[in-house]
Amino acid sequence: MPKLKTNSSAKKRFYVTGSGKIMRKRSRRRHLLRTKSKKQKRHLDNPAGVSKPDLNNVRGLLHI
Repeated sequence: MPKLKTNSSAKKRFYVTGSGKIMRKRSRRRHLLRTKSKKQKRHLDNPAGVSKPDLNNVRGLLHI
């Protein structure tokens, strides 16, 4: 059986930590930044974990 291909859009959007967590970037960080406070922008810089309902879908795309 041939190797499974990883979904290209998923590999650009998610990454796996050493402990096995799947992480993602936060939204609302692309434009209209002057209306957001420094604290909010700083918070949006930190990655977030993928939510439990989405984990199986993302694992399937990444073949984890």
